[in-house]
Amino acid sequence: MKHYLIIQLARFGDLVQTKRLIATLCAREKSTVHLCVDTSLAALAQLVYPDITVHSIAAHGTGLSASEAIKAMLVDNRRAFAELTSIDFETIYNLNFSPLNFRLAALFDPDQIEGYAWHNGQEIIGLWPSMAMRWSNYRRISINLVDFWAGYCPDMIAPELVNPVATPKRGGIGVVLAGRESRRSLPVDVLSQVTKTVASSKKAEKIYLLGGNAEHAAGQALIKQLSPAIQQKTENLAGKTNWSDLVDIVGSLDTLLTPDTGTMHLAAHLGTPVSAFFLSSAWCFETGPYGEGHTVYQAITDCLPCLETQECMYDVKCLGGFTDPKFQRFLVTGKPEHAPENMIAFASGLDELGQIYTPIAGIDPDAAQREKFREFIWQYLSGKGGNVSDLDTVFAQKVYHERDWITHGKPRLTIGI
Repeated sequence: MKHYLIIQLARFGDLVQTKRLIATLCAREKSTVHLCVDTSLAALAQLVYPDITVHSIAAHGTGLSASEAIKAMLVDNRRAFAELTSIDFETIYNLNFSPLNFRLAALFDPDQIEGYAWHNGQEIIGLWPSMAMRWSNYRRISINLVDFWAGYCPDMIAPELVNPVATPKRGGIGVVLAGRESRRSLPVDVLSQVTKTVASSKKAEKIYLLGGNAEHAAGQALIKQLSPAIQQKTENLAGKTNWSDLVDIVGSLDTLLTPDTGTMHLAAHLGTPVSAFFLSSAWCFETGPYGEGHTVYQAITDCLPCLETQECMYDVKCLGGFTDPKFQRFLVTGKPEHAPENMIAFASGLDELGQIYTPIAGIDPDAAQREKFREFIWQYLSGKGGNVSDLDTVFAQKVYHERDWITHGKPRLTIGI
């Protein structure tokens, strides 16, 4: 029996987006897959991945008091570290560029680690994540995060085996009120219009408002803006669901209206159709819903995708397509001529590398370059050569460093980027 460990200490959405990597390791003969996550996500991880072993550590302190956090760090984490080091892992996939991930890597032989390692007091970054950091300067042509993490394995499973094709479940409409970053979410007055339009056009019998405690007030404000008939069908569940409740509700929906959130990725995992609103720093080619049967409304302005850590200098002009009255008509008809400016509507699909999005309204100005970049990455991951164009040469010069070309077998680890 071979044991594999994945260290995924990021948030809700990242946990679900690790699915293709996890499924690849589970598909290997005589394998046992272990997943290390933050304590707050342990219950969700076991629900989403019932066939693996989940280990939890206090990484973020979510939901803990100061005293509880100290105990978790000093007592519980040490117990978890001892358990992890007692297992003879074949390979460890350390997925996050963070101080804690690097320190956790120090528990293991760096030669066992793919991703981010620690050796003699130095932070070590593997070839594959180093390449990704280099191409992050070209985010408009990037690949989906699900496929990036799966790319650590040359035997990654086919993309169509990751999530089921999305189909309506006849349980009503879900509305995710907001994501962690306010600029990436639709304001309540805009979201209420979207909710009314979709609920009416689909003749929804039930609408569930979803989110955490922080979004409960926004849910109440949204309900007040709905018609009395739709209000009677709407239930504000923000702050009222545990992980099991959320899985049950999202898995029963006809569709989920959402910004780029963990709940969106959960819906894709469960085969629930997603209608996603992407703007600001959210870019569907990086973190859009995975699989077939989803729709993404992607804002397109010359400043996108931006960085959520930087202040917006343009008064969030990427919101304009969603506030345009034409958007409500487009939601009903789906006709390209009804789509607002500065927006592309994409249908989700798959190719041999993984997730793609095809325009159903609007023009994707980066399509040709993105296709060539995907071919370049697929050649690298699959080892299948192809015709080398001038554009391939440009990509190679930007993505590789000279020292990378002398790598043989397993990519050697590099210090820095």
